[in-house]
Amino acid sequence: MSRVIGRVLILWVGIMVIGWGCRGAMGEEEYIRYKDPKQPVAVRVQDLVGRMTLEEKIGQMVQIDRIAATPDILKNYYIGSLLSGGGSVPLPQATASDWVNMVNEFQKGALSTRLGIPMIYGIDAVHGHNTVYNATIFPHNVGLGATREPALLRRIGEATATEVRATGIPYVFAPCIAVCRDPRWGRCYESYSEDPKVVQEMTEIILGLQGEIPNGSRNGVPYVDGKNKVAACAKHFVGDGGTTKGINEYNTVTDMHGLLNIHMPAYYDSIIKGVSTVMVSYSSWNGIKMHENHDLITEFLKGTLKFKGFVISDWEGIDRITSPPHSNYTYSVQAGVQAGIDMIMLPYNFTEFIDDLTYLVKSNLISMDRIDDAVERILLVKFNLGLFENPIADLSLVNEVGSQAHRDLAREAVRKSLVLLKNGKNGNDSMLPLPKRASNILVAGSHADNLGYQCGGWTITWQGFSGNNATSGTTILSAINSTIDRDTNVVYLENPDSEYIKSNNFDYAIVVVGEHPYTESAGDSQTLTLADPGPNVINNVCGTVKCVVIIVSGRPVVIEPYITSIDALVAAWLPGTEGLGVTDVLFGDYGFTGKLPRTWFKTVDQLPMNVGDLHYDPLFPFGYGLTTKTMVARSVSTAGVEGKAYLPIVMMFLFVGLYFQGKFLA
Repeated sequence: MSRVIGRVLILWVGIMVIGWGCRGAMGEEEYIRYKDPKQPVAVRVQDLVGRMTLEEKIGQMVQIDRIAATPDILKNYYIGSLLSGGGSVPLPQATASDWVNMVNEFQKGALSTRLGIPMIYGIDAVHGHNTVYNATIFPHNVGLGATREPALLRRIGEATATEVRATGIPYVFAPCIAVCRDPRWGRCYESYSEDPKVVQEMTEIILGLQGEIPNGSRNGVPYVDGKNKVAACAKHFVGDGGTTKGINEYNTVTDMHGLLNIHMPAYYDSIIKGVSTVMVSYSSWNGIKMHENHDLITEFLKGTLKFKGFVISDWEGIDRITSPPHSNYTYSVQAGVQAGIDMIMLPYNFTEFIDDLTYLVKSNLISMDRIDDAVERILLVKFNLGLFENPIADLSLVNEVGSQAHRDLAREAVRKSLVLLKNGKNGNDSMLPLPKRASNILVAGSHADNLGYQCGGWTITWQGFSGNNATSGTTILSAINSTIDRDTNVVYLENPDSEYIKSNNFDYAIVVVGEHPYTESAGDSQTLTLADPGPNVINNVCGTVKCVVIIVSGRPVVIEPYITSIDALVAAWLPGTEGLGVTDVLFGDYGFTGKLPRTWFKTVDQLPMNVGDLHYDPLFPFGYGLTTKTMVARSVSTAGVEGKAYLPIVMMFLFVGLYFQGKFLA
């Protein structure tokens, strides 16, 4: 019996030993460091990179537009990133849920790869989530620069991050921190100011987009605080706002001192604030294309400034290293990657890039160390975003897109961005704020009732739109109608003639004119004139009736010839969807507080002209902006205004009389 028991015991021990051995072996296979959120990010990155093939690494460096993608393409080519270019949407008027479902389908393709590395989806959310139907559209950066209020920028960043995450997207190509030195540049409205100090202050938006970096964080290390925040992108590195004559994608001619003192300071601030990515500029510096500038990208940005996030190209940016673009693509791939670009926004022809980069690595023309550096930086941002733990977006935030709270914030930003340039034909006859009660007022101009013009470029589509049907918002005309007294008659005519105006006895007129929407090179202008029939409207209306002119534009435009006939002049920039922000200050519910973020020239012959220049002779100088006081109520009748002033006194005597009457009767 004891012998049987002994044999059973030996057998049991043997089984246990084998079981423990198998369990230990299985445990080692199951435990993968890069999948363990308790491990430090650096450990996870190194573990994952060590498991990757060259094909998988190169795939991580590829970013393609959703138009060129399918879930199978992401799986088969290990694609690291997708984007929506301007107007690249799941379907017309797509809802937040449509966006989430689309992003998730692509993500499932990425997760089905051998290592299950999630892709990162990016989009141009440059003034709110501007590609998405019904999203809140904030003023463009030039208007935000006029507010001089960094704390407001942080709140706008928070709102934008929430709306972007609501659509399942974790990465935005914003903010643009260019210092526009010449308003002839078609991207000038994407710049907060001509003054690098103002641009530096406005990098506060990064903390809104990404969250506050923890105390003790190392400078240069990207940080994103939770799944309701997004990775930001400081762009376009560097000098994009300083090109000769403001020509887009052209050459910035300045010495290192000029580059470091004018165009670089906002990058210092962005990196200190933990910005996740930096986008390279199409432009050149002293004849060298930025997309191939190893000294500035690798040596200065990554080396001197210790930026640890990833560097991304602009749209087909490496193609444009050569002239004509794409004429020697293998050279462009080599030059761009060797310069230090980590992720390449292709955005369509990905197989050619993959083949060329694979050839260059296998031929020892690009080192594996350079590839590993790129992939480590990309994975660092993905781990920081929490994509490995939460790769699939949910629908919990879909109602945040275009929420009333965000629209109220945008309305606040509009009223703080407006700059009052003139108020009355002399110092004693202020026209603003306007009375809400009047018999008959005229609203004129092509921009008064056009939401697309009001929002500018980068809205719904790349070049923007015209009309009121592409998204939801409040035009300036609609805002006027909702603000004025209900008994006031409002007449709207886009281009009225002077005889009509004379025969209708208007109390005053509001003229809204400006530029048509544009983006990038399409906006380059050597004349900076108002769109027709703007000048004609100003002449007809302001030559006949007391008028306030509101300029809706991405930059200062030629206004000097008309200034004497204008009673009040307002720079409204590109205010976005919330037109009530304009009427908030126009009718005195709030005072004007905005200050010019850039110099307003007299003639284009003066350009470039920036504050501090020896030849500085502006129509309105940098920092200029009149203020007004809040008016609770005001009418056209002077007697009516004065009569209301006595009301509090009458009420006081009435209450005093009632008090003493009560005492006497008691």
